[in-house]
Amino acid sequence: MKVLLELLRIILIFGIAGTIISAIVNGIYINMGVTQYGWLGSIAILLLLFVWYRNKLQFSGWYSGKGKEKLPKMVSQILIMCSLFLLGVPPVLSVLQMIFH
Repeated sequence: MKVLLELLRIILIFGIAGTIISAIVNGIYINMGVTQYGWLGSIAILLLLFVWYRNKLQFSGWYSGKGKEKLPKMVSQILIMCSLFLLGVPPVLSVLQMIFH
């Protein structure tokens, strides 16, 4: 039962937080004039939520079984850097598309 509660918690965290943060990021992209590639920002947000869950949130949930450990520091750093890169790519691609189109 605790596993199902934790799975529901994960779905709600990723669903609600992901939707809210994606809406904010897409609003920023729209204000910047970015009309394409917004999905890259959504992937970046999912990666950040994954790192946040694995390093912090999993220790405060209902599940208390095996396998609860933080991501290795290097993996966390790589995922965060990839997320930041993905957040910055849509505006750059939009500008490049306007220049070369």
